[in-house]
Amino acid sequence: MSRKISRRDLARLAGAGSFAVLTGGARVPRNHRGIVGLAHLGPGPGGTISSAAADRGIRNALGAATGAGKTATGLETIFSPSDVVGIKVNCLAGPRLSPRVELVRALASALHKAGVPANHIIVFERSTRELRRAGYPVDHPGGPFRIVGIDNNYYPEIAVSGSIGSLYARLVVETCTALISFGVVKDHDLAGVSGGLKNWFGVIHNPNKYHDNNCDPYVADVVNHPYIRTKLRLSVLDGVTAQYDGGPAWRPGAGWPLGRVAASLDPVAIDAWAWKTIDGERVQRGLPTLEKAKRPPRTIATAARYGLGEGNPAKIREVFA
Repeated sequence: MSRKISRRDLARLAGAGSFAVLTGGARVPRNHRGIVGLAHLGPGPGGTISSAAADRGIRNALGAATGAGKTATGLETIFSPSDVVGIKVNCLAGPRLSPRVELVRALASALHKAGVPANHIIVFERSTRELRRAGYPVDHPGGPFRIVGIDNNYYPEIAVSGSIGSLYARLVVETCTALISFGVVKDHDLAGVSGGLKNWFGVIHNPNKYHDNNCDPYVADVVNHPYIRTKLRLSVLDGVTAQYDGGPAWRPGAGWPLGRVAASLDPVAIDAWAWKTIDGERVQRGLPTLEKAKRPPRTIATAARYGLGEGNPAKIREVFA
C-alpha cells in the first residue's frame, strides 16, 4: 500500500498547502447537521469483506451523507487537490475491531477520484505497531495512500483547550490541511462510546490523564482545539461488526454483525448515532443502557454544546443510500 512516510516527506507535504489552524472554527453546514449517511454492508465468512463490497459501501455511505446520491461521493465538494488529507484510524482493538483495510483503501480511492493526489493521502495511527497489528501493510510500497505511525513525534509546544493541556501530533499540526476520523462502532468501559470523537485521543501525548467523569469534557476539548476543529471535515465508522459491551478492546462474544458503514460531515451526530445503535443492541440483549450502566457518553453533549454538531440521538437523521 505504501512505504512508511519519513519526516522529510512530512515536511515536504507541509509545504504543499498551508492551513490557518488558529483562525476560528469550522462548523457543520446547516443542511448537513445531524445527518448520518448509512450503507448496508454485510460481512462475508469470518467478518471479511471484498474490495468491491467495500468500494460500494463507502461510495453509498458518502453519497448519502453529502447528498450526492448513489452514483457519486460528493468528496470533491469537501476536499481540494491542494489538501493534504490525514485519515486517523483507530486500531487499538486489533484486527477484529479496527477499521477494515478494504474500507480505508476504498475511502482513499474515492478521495483520489475526487482530485486529491495519492501522495497527499496519509492514513495514520498513534503507533506503527498498532497499524501492523490491525493488518495495515506499513512496509509495502505502492497503492492509493501512505501509512504512518505517530510514534511519539509530537509538536513541541503544549496546546491548551478547555480542561486539557497536551502535545498534539506534528503530523496533525504541521502537515495535514484536512482530517478524517475513521473509527468503529463500539462500547467504551468509561466513555460509553468509542466512535469518531474519541478516536482523536490518539493524536495527543497524554490521553491517560483524561478518563475521569466518563472522559468528559476531555474528548470534546481535544476535538475543539483548532488543530482538529478547523480541519475535521468527515467522520466514518466501520460498523460491519460492532461491539455492545467490554470495549474499547475486542471482547469475544460481545460483538454483533451490524452490517453498516456510516459517514457524516457532522462529527457529533455520527457518535450520537453510534450511541443509539449500541443502546438498542444492549436493550435487546437484556443489558442496561449506557446511562443506566453509569457510563453515559457525556462528551457527546459537551461537543454539541461547543457547537461541533448535533448530539441528541433523537434528532439524528439516518439516510440510507
